[in-house]
Amino acid sequence: MISKLAVLLLLPAIAFSQTGKPDRKLQKALQEIVDGFHGTAGVYVQNLKTGRYAAVNADTIFPTASIVKVPILVGVFDKIEKGELKYHQPLVYRDSAKYGGSGLMQFFKDSAQTELSVLLHLMMSYSDNTTSLWNQALAGGGEQINRLMEQYGLQHTRVNSRTPGREEIWKIYGWGMTTPREMSSLVVKIFRGEVISPGASERMYRLMTKGYYDETGISQLPPDVQVAAKSGSVNESRSEVLLVNAPHGDYVFYVGTKNIKDQRWEEDNEAVVMIRKISALLWRHFEPRSKWTPMFKAY
Repeated sequence: MISKLAVLLLLPAIAFSQTGKPDRKLQKALQEIVDGFHGTAGVYVQNLKTGRYAAVNADTIFPTASIVKVPILVGVFDKIEKGELKYHQPLVYRDSAKYGGSGLMQFFKDSAQTELSVLLHLMMSYSDNTTSLWNQALAGGGEQINRLMEQYGLQHTRVNSRTPGREEIWKIYGWGMTTPREMSSLVVKIFRGEVISPGASERMYRLMTKGYYDETGISQLPPDVQVAAKSGSVNESRSEVLLVNAPHGDYVFYVGTKNIKDQRWEEDNEAVVMIRKISALLWRHFEPRSKWTPMFKAY
């Protein structure tokens, strides 16, 4: 008998409908970069002004790592919108919630006074793991967040960790899973005010523009250009989603990787370098007259 997990992994990913035309020149350039990568990589990029797009393995499922914090953010704001939580709701930190890795709240003292807005800011700016797991619980857990993702038309974007029934798929993808096209779509919906409510979307988008980690894709963009972004990194996967409010038109892109050969935690890690290279390529493609030169070289 074939398990539900096996069926899920065998099913082809269903692409979102496109209103724009493919950008053949950009497609070719991205394909050349991906072809030289030692691992599995996928890219989706779309110019939101023209609708033109390029996609390489854009419907392949990748681990989200910390990018799962975008769906968690949506889950919390759904509760805020319903009046079940308040943005400035007082909370008390207990060190039993401590979780290692990235973030600051793990260093708070037990019984420290805090509030929900602090949890959200730490989750999105410092990719704080302790607050993210706390936020996941406050949102009603992975099951509730996954129902929201389905509601917004995302077939593969899911929270796996601490979500009943997803233990086996967690072993494959970790905390969360998505495709380059789907996560790009979610971020675009937030930008356009289409997630939860216009007000909730605006607040979520602001939170996504205040990230601490800016040495990968963001490093290839001028400092006076606003970017909403979230990155995710584990040993076998480095990925990033960015929505760039560029002078001549907003654009979104997601670079996902898995099964990477180079698992070093160095600035010249192959996957990290590829994300920078793609970000630099896209900036030059969409802003060809820009004379800005990044301090942090793409490669």
